Amino acid sequence: MVSYRKLEQKLDEKGINKSELGKLAGISSRTIAKIGKGEKLSKQTLRKIAEVLGTDAGSLYEVESDNALLQTLREEKEYKISNGIYHELQVRMAYHSNQIEGSRLTEDQTRLIFETNMIDAGDGIPVDDILETVHHFRAIDYVIDNAEEELTEEIIKHLHYLLKHDTKDSQLSWFAVGGYKKRPNMVGGLETAKPEEVAGRVQDLLKGYNNLKKVTINDIVAFHAEFERIHPFQDGNGRVGRLVTLKECLHHNIVPFIIEDSKKGYYYRGLSNWKEEKGWLIDTCLDGQDTFKALLDALRIPYQE
Repeated sequence: MVSYRKLEQKLDEKGINKSELGKLAGISSRTIAKIGKGEKLSKQTLRKIAEVLGTDAGSLYEVESDNALLQTLREEKEYKISNGIYHELQVRMAYHSNQIEGSRLTEDQTRLIFETNMIDAGDGIPVDDILETVHHFRAIDYVIDNAEEELTEEIIKHLHYLLKHDTKDSQLSWFAVGGYKKRPNMVGGLETAKPEEVAGRVQDLLKGYNNLKKVTINDIVAFHAEFERIHPFQDGNGRVGRLVTLKECLHHNIVPFIIEDSKKGYYYRGLSNWKEEKGWLIDTCLDGQDTFKALLDALRIPYQE
């Protein structure tokens, strides 16, 4: 459900009724009726209305959700509330996801970057570790803002762009930031999709997933395992994949899971042996979900079991 309370306020301030808005913005009466029903308007329509009212499209509406966690994350993000679930999700997920991939930043350093936009890194901390931590914060913001959108290639590629732009990798002519890999790669000694196969395999994976009538946490874990087997990007696949699991948990009102660095061995074993034994990866993700539930309990945020 979408609230257009802010749009209504703008119309009152300017003395414009909805019929007049439709004529000024060049949109149909049926589209105008969606405002009263709380239905979602297209981005193009919102831009037209924003232009008429002299504001930006994002200031015209608010997404109202029965998903208490998603609603809380959006409120804390918008109002820059510290020490809540948004704060903890940002720090903990950025730290553990980057640590799994070899980042040298500690959790305290990650927290300092998020809280102050500064760091006392000392010697030996690669610049990319710092950049990718900051980029990860922005990627989580993107996930929260777009949680209820259907998962698409565009979203997945944009997450890769958010993580990898301006890094050392982005300066390589053969490294496609926000695009699929151009060179073959392997993960954990296992062969992955060939560059020319990637687009088709990702599209097939998305089609099967998006056609599910009711998505469960097991479905999200399965998508993650198959995505990592495709390994569509030259680098950054694990971080993008884990961000996708966060988005899809928030989309389907499922408590998210964070894979902690201390569970990295179990996580990699689960991914490597997914075809033979699905329980290893599922159990590791459920363990991460239990940890997140304990955090929600401590902050008194309700969630669906």
